Amino acid sequence: MTEPIRVTVWGENRHEQLEPEVARRYPDGMHGAVAQGIEGRLGSGVQVRTATLDEPEHGLTEEVLRDTDVLTWWGHAAHGDVSDEVVERVHRHVLEGMGLIVLHSGHWSKIFTRLMGTTCTLRWRAEHDRELVWTVDPTHPIARGVPHPMIIDEDEMYGEFFDVPTPDELVFISSFSGGEVFRSGITYRRGFGKIFYFRPGDQEYPTYFHDGVRTVIANAVEWAVTDRPERTTPTLLRYDTEDFYNGQGYRGALKAGGEDTA
Repeated sequence: MTEPIRVTVWGENRHEQLEPEVARRYPDGMHGAVAQGIEGRLGSGVQVRTATLDEPEHGLTEEVLRDTDVLTWWGHAAHGDVSDEVVERVHRHVLEGMGLIVLHSGHWSKIFTRLMGTTCTLRWRAEHDRELVWTVDPTHPIARGVPHPMIIDEDEMYGEFFDVPTPDELVFISSFSGGEVFRSGITYRRGFGKIFYFRPGDQEYPTYFHDGVRTVIANAVEWAVTDRPERTTPTLLRYDTEDFYNGQGYRGALKAGGEDTA
């Protein structure tokens, strides 16, 4: 891209308000730490803004999303407080080509479960556990510059079974001291949008200051940008025989009286 990637970093920002130890760990919020990591890695190649749950429309207005190439999402304690209207808006923009990076407990967010169509549940253990993040696909651009394995000294454990559809690409798996393993870096395509889920990042640990974690997120931002010239929703059109380029509008399902809908 010749223009900077427009990134919106979304954070729930509830733990930081309610738990003093989290506020001390992340004085600018977890969303602030994620934003700083992206800016630190990509510099002038990005324009980063942040948005949080308690802003009007959660900071994700139509205008903001229209001006966002890649959205990152972290949520945990207040998934249910996210407006269904905003979820529908984000969903539409992903299908039109906006990139989405879902972080850690965002696996249970309304937007991720909507896009996956499954429960997105898993097993977990909240202890000071060492995580080893193993690169499964060293040729993938998200893995560029990431140590193999990447060692995270303290983080929450996630383990299989992770109830998500089979990923389009498996980039990382994680292992933990209890013997658990987890598909910790996975990609999907939905509509024209690219999605990356990345496991590390519980609020109890300073994970978003970790050099390797910041590298992964920055790489994912660059990967998730659509290469389509414009954002559009996949559309059903009718094509006449031998006319490959001029699709006609579809009138839709039949009404009760047998007439096509307009």
